[in-house]
Amino acid sequence: MLEQVLRIVVRELEMAGAAFPGTGLAYGDALSSSAAEGSSLVRYPLNDRNGLRMAELAVATPEGRELTLYEADFIEGLALQAALAVENARNHRRNVEFARVQQDLDAARAIQRSLLPQNPPSIPGYSLAFRSATCYEVGGDYLDIVAQPDGSLLMVVADVAGKGMASAIVSVSFRSAFRAMAAGGLPLDELAARMNQHHWAQGEEARRRYVTAIFLKLHPEAGEIEVVNAGHNPGFLVQSVQSVQSVQSVQTGCAPRQFEAAGTPLGLLPGMGYTSERCGFTPGARLLFYTDGLTEVFKGDEEFGPERLLEEFSKCPAGKADDILDALWAATEEFADEGPQSDDMTALALCRKMEMQE
Repeated sequence: MLEQVLRIVVRELEMAGAAFPGTGLAYGDALSSSAAEGSSLVRYPLNDRNGLRMAELAVATPEGRELTLYEADFIEGLALQAALAVENARNHRRNVEFARVQQDLDAARAIQRSLLPQNPPSIPGYSLAFRSATCYEVGGDYLDIVAQPDGSLLMVVADVAGKGMASAIVSVSFRSAFRAMAAGGLPLDELAARMNQHHWAQGEEARRRYVTAIFLKLHPEAGEIEVVNAGHNPGFLVQSVQSVQSVQSVQTGCAPRQFEAAGTPLGLLPGMGYTSERCGFTPGARLLFYTDGLTEVFKGDEEFGPERLLEEFSKCPAGKADDILDALWAATEEFADEGPQSDDMTALALCRKMEMQE
């Protein structure tokens, strides 16, 4: 298109030459692209709608004479049309590139969602649910549930530092390592230590995207849980304390417990060791693991925070994990007052159903 503009200036107006300096485009025997750098030429800028210069049309008149009013108006109008065409072409190219990138992101989002547990196990006497919502098309949150050879269930909620595509790639790598190690039935503290060393060994870029994670091993028959927190948000456990006077009269009290971090995030320091906590998971108990997207919800400068999340979780009725997550999501949305989601949000809820016996 720019070459056509040069031909029109030289052939139709019979100018000595024309060029777009800096592009290598020139037309006419009297003007080369290098000669267009001189100051004795008539110049017309090609600006976009914001006034930013995209190119410049340099015109050499025959024998150096001044342009007539007709010639000047014609070239000025031609330059305006050329600027509009160049800007439209650039916008079209950007739109094509954006559509391709968006298509790739949509495919990546579908793949990442397919890596979440598709068929959560049905555990007699327990209720299990999870939910994950990314801030962008893809995110760095990870959640998984893996059955163990001894009949227990291994669960993890993890959060890769940062957001977006880079964190999503690291979360997929984390998933592969976790699944490979989980198949071996390792003790929970050893599993965390090996995951830490594996992530550290992947190099400097991976270390910048360190991973906070909280691991849970549920022993359904024994009614016990084991937890390792690797630099993650505290896990919440609310046990049910019953005083049964009759089948019709049950008084219930709640004793919240938090599983604090027992070591640094995975991949942050080499050779890190972790300790596990083991406790009973009695009928009526409920547990919540989450990423910081649930606590870092803001209303102005006020943060939802872990204290408010624990308070809302403690008020949730035990028995159905899906209802707990519905209540927590509703609480954060009400707090944010329709504000935008600023981080990936992932949570796992586990409940043990009440056993009513005389």
